[in-house]
Amino acid sequence: MKIMKASYNDLVTELKNKEIRLSHQRLMILKYMNDNRIHPTVDEIYTHLNKEIPTLSKTTIYNTLNALVEAGLVRIVTLGDKESKYDIVTDDHGHFKCNSCGNIYDFEIKMESLGSDELKDFKIHKKDVYFSGLCPHCLKKKIEN
Repeated sequence: MKIMKASYNDLVTELKNKEIRLSHQRLMILKYMNDNRIHPTVDEIYTHLNKEIPTLSKTTIYNTLNALVEAGLVRIVTLGDKESKYDIVTDDHGHFKCNSCGNIYDFEIKMESLGSDELKDFKIHKKDVYFSGLCPHCLKKKIEN
């Protein structure tokens, strides 16, 4: 899966196209999401951006992320834990979470091939694929110990 990062001007254009009011805080949140494809939580975004924007509140982050989700620029990912994470990659793809380091990796998957005859009378709005285990780095460390 190859995802290009957008330029700052592209991000401004995306917000304008989705009719989301431009503000420095909203742009910085979207820029952080674009530059750090780590599926961050609100707390992680706050911790990182609070250094640059001391007036930033978690409420602003929640409100901005909700607007970005509603506009289709970001999606919410829940991976077996209670905390919501946010993903700037909105195309269909799967997620792998390492049980050791906690990193989340995107992987390409053909979502249209997922289904079941048992669901033929259902209207499916969303498909998620989530695997967990050990990433190659953590697996290598475990074998070496």
